[in-house]
Amino acid sequence: MSRARIRLATAVLASALALGTLPASAYATQAAAPGAAAGQHRQLWAETIRQIPLQGAVNVRDLGGYRTWTGGRVRQGLVYRSDALSKLTAADVTTVAGLGLTKVVDFRIPMELQYDGADRLPAGLSVTSRPVSDLGLYGTLVGAISSGDPVKQEQMLGGGRAEAYMRDIYRTFVTSPENRAQFAATLREIAAGGQGPLLYHCTSGKDRTGWLSYVLLRALAVPEDTAERDYLASNTFRATYDAQVRAGLKQSGRMQNPDLLIPLQEVRQDYLDAATARMEADFGGFYGYLTDGLGLDLRTLANLQAKLVG
Repeated sequence: MSRARIRLATAVLASALALGTLPASAYATQAAAPGAAAGQHRQLWAETIRQIPLQGAVNVRDLGGYRTWTGGRVRQGLVYRSDALSKLTAADVTTVAGLGLTKVVDFRIPMELQYDGADRLPAGLSVTSRPVSDLGLYGTLVGAISSGDPVKQEQMLGGGRAEAYMRDIYRTFVTSPENRAQFAATLREIAAGGQGPLLYHCTSGKDRTGWLSYVLLRALAVPEDTAERDYLASNTFRATYDAQVRAGLKQSGRMQNPDLLIPLQEVRQDYLDAATARMEADFGGFYGYLTDGLGLDLRTLANLQAKLVG
């Protein structure tokens, strides 16, 4: 067997491990030793989160650094996840230029671009627009805020309606063929041998971006709970900015109760659970979502492993 075929076979094996075929005993290593300090666990997790500090975007991260079940580590400097880059300062643009990006994928819909503006990027770097539906959430949010009517805002967002809206959006990451196609195209580009460092983003870098990051990390054999923590970390990175937004809306008089926005601003485990439950129902689990839902073949999954795990 040629070396190339051996490498591919090895990567396919690693890909199979990522898809949940590890023996149950392997998962025992995930549990903390008896008496291990929770603070130590958090510290180890924090060391793997690599934020790119910018003034005009708060949720920009290198997806590398995570350990995998296969004994490797996700390589740094190849895949970045982000919120919108439309408010970058000149210094931010210089920082982004230093990442060596060769592609930026934008999951925002046209209405988001209309209100928030196009990305500000280094010269020579263009954006690939790849809209993923938000089920009209952005328009609903704009309408609720611009009305200035507290009764209408409560009717639209209160009583658990905002949370239900978010769960519905997450289910469409699984059920919508159009959404699946956008995610799949991005994963294929990441796996491509000739593709350099790539960044993908939406508006807040937490839902569409968070879902794809969760899927990619799990496909690389990163433990599920680690992928979940990466997803939930958006709450930490966005907390200060989102609180400022709510305070500004209250001060301006546009919202009497801006806390109605919190379920829309945050990521939550039950949102992610809504998507994974739909994945189980529609495709029989994570492997089925990757292969049948996203249409990724074993060679693509193997290429992801070979390229991103060292």
